[in-house]
Parts: sequence; structure tokens; C-alpha cells
Amino acid sequence: MAGTNGKQKTIRGMIQSLAVIGVAAGVIYLFVPHDDHAPDLKRVDYRVELLTARRAADYPVAAPEGLPGAWKATSVSFQGDHFDRWHLGYQNPDGQYVAVEQSTQKRADFIDTASQGAKATKVTERIGDHTWTRYTGGRYDALVLEDTPGSTTVVAGTASFAQLTKMAEALKMA
Repeated sequence: MAGTNGKQKTIRGMIQSLAVIGVAAGVIYLFVPHDDHAPDLKRVDYRVELLTARRAADYPVAAPEGLPGAWKATSVSFQGDHFDRWHLGYQNPDGQYVAVEQSTQKRADFIDTASQGAKATKVTERIGDHTWTRYTGGRYDALVLEDTPGSTTVVAGTASFAQLTKMAEALKMA
């Protein structure tokens, strides 16, 4: 029976070691700071890119005017060599994403890409002088304006349709 006592000491030592490690991990977790919210996105100034896009594009380029300061522009790009594609991304006051996308690309392909797979619904909204079609079901919801000559305009994102509408209402095309 001499071998049994040695095995009991080994098992007891292993359990004691695991308990010490568990306590140490708990103390570290409690005292090491950790942040569970999304990182704060930096505001970008898109004026230069907007002027460039408006000079280069063959269509009236859209950008919001008069949005409250809580709306934060976070990304911008103009790709003249890729269907004159205009992108302006915002973080709304609720922390949700809203993007303005425009392009001369084939409408169906561009809408699918800009809305990340959303499909047209039968719901339309009259915003200003234009009729926008709601798209839903993809990663983003979207409002699509197809009646602009030579281009398609999409307002898409993770925000609610009310917030997407607010962005569409603020758009000025020049």
C-alpha cells in the first residue's frame, strides 16, 4: 500500500496548484483594467476629397449639409478609376454606421455591394424631390436613389431607417 499514499499526495498537490492558479487568475482579472466598449473613431475632414470628387465625377456628388455635430464623419474615399465611386462613412449619435455611396457602376452590382446583399422591398419614401427605395435583409439596411442621371446613390448602414432617412434628407448634390 505504499504506492497509494504517493499517488494521493500527487493528486492533492495538483488540485492545490490548480486552486492557486485559479485565485491568481481571478485577482489579475479583477485588477487589470479592461474596456468592453467599441473604440472611439476619429473624425475625418472630407472637404478636399469632396471637392476632388465633385470636379472629377460625371454626376452630382452627394454630401450632407446641416447634420448635428453628434454625427461624425469617419471615412472618405473617391475612386475615379473604379466607376467614379464616392464613399462617405459616418457614425451617428447612437454609434451606428451610416454610409453615403455613389457610383456609375451597373446599378444592380453597385447596390448589392453598397448594401452588402440587401434586397429591394416594395416600400418607398419621398425625401425632398426624390423617391428612395428601401432595401433590407443584408448586413446593412439601405435607401436607394436610382433616378439620378448617370449614377446610383445608396445610403446604407447598421442604423435604423429613421437615421438613414435623416442622412438622405441632409444630402446636397453638386
